[in-house]
Amino acid sequence: MKIGFIGLGNVGFKLANSILESGFDLLINDLDKNTGKSLIEKGAKWIETPKELAQESEISITCLPSPSVVSNVLEGSKGLIEGMGPGKLWIEMSTTDDKEMQRLASLVIDKNAFAIEAPVSGGCHRATTGNIAILVGGTREAFDLAMPALSAIGYQILHIGPIGSASVLKVATNYLASTHLVAVGEALMVCKKAGLDLPTVYEGIKISSGNSFVHETESQVIMNGSYNINFTMDLVCKDVGLFEKLAQDMQVPTEVSPLITKIFKEGREKYGDRAWSSMIVKRLEDACGEDLRAFGYPAELVDDTPRRKGYEVMPNNIK
Repeated sequence: MKIGFIGLGNVGFKLANSILESGFDLLINDLDKNTGKSLIEKGAKWIETPKELAQESEISITCLPSPSVVSNVLEGSKGLIEGMGPGKLWIEMSTTDDKEMQRLASLVIDKNAFAIEAPVSGGCHRATTGNIAILVGGTREAFDLAMPALSAIGYQILHIGPIGSASVLKVATNYLASTHLVAVGEALMVCKKAGLDLPTVYEGIKISSGNSFVHETESQVIMNGSYNINFTMDLVCKDVGLFEKLAQDMQVPTEVSPLITKIFKEGREKYGDRAWSSMIVKRLEDACGEDLRAFGYPAELVDDTPRRKGYEVMPNNIK
C-alpha cells in the first residue's frame, strides 16, 4: 500500500516514520524538503506537489499547523483535492476547526473519495514509538479503510462519530491539557514556596487524586528546566482559541476557558511563538523570582514502551 504524508513537523515527522517502519511505501511532501531527508534515506519517496502525492497514493495524510494551512494544501494550486479520485482516502491528522474539516471533507467526497479526521493525542514521545492515541471522525467505511495506516501510526484508536466530532473532542482534550499545565505550575510553586522538596511533591501528586497525564510528563521537563515538550506556544494558543470559539458557538458560558486563553496569549507575547508550551510556567517563576528546578529529571521525554500494533478502543456502551 502506498501512503502519502504531507507535513513533517514535530509530530508529523514521527507519524510518517512510523508508517515507513511498519513496511508501507511512504511518499512525502513538505514546504522544506530537508525535513524529509532522513526519511528519504530510509526509503521514502519525495513528491513535489500535494496533487501528485494524492495521485500516486491510496491514502493521503495531512498533519499541519493550522486550519488555513490545511485549506491551502488541499485547495491551492496543484493541491491535494486535484489528485483525489474514486476509492482514494484523505486522513487529516491536524488539530483543526470542526466546521472547516466538514467543508474540506465534502470537497474530497465530491471526488468519489473518502475522508476522515484522525487527530492524535499523547505527546511527541509517544508519537515516536507509535504508542500515541488517535481520535477518528468519519463513516465506518472510511474508518475501516484507514485502519491499516492508523494502526501503524498509533496504539489506541477510537471512532468518535461523523466528520467534525473528533475535531471537537481533540480541541476539548487539548484545552484540558493546557488548563492542567497552568494548574500544575501553580501547585508546584505553592509547594516550593512552602518549603517542600520538589521531587517529593512530584511523587505525591503522581499518587494522589490531583494527578494527570500533564503532571506525569510536563512537570518533569519543567523541573529539568528545558521545558521541552515538543509543542509550541503558538499551537496552544490556536487550540485554546478553537475551544473558546466552540464554547461560544454552543452558547456555553465558560469561566475558566477565557482565563486560560488570556494566560497563554500573554505567554506567547512574552516568550515567542516557538517557545515550548511548558514555558507558560516560567511566567509564574519570573513573577515569584523562584525557579522549579530539581535534579534527576529528563530534558526531553522518552517513551520506553515497545511499538505495539494499534487496535480499536470500544466505548462501554458498545458491545
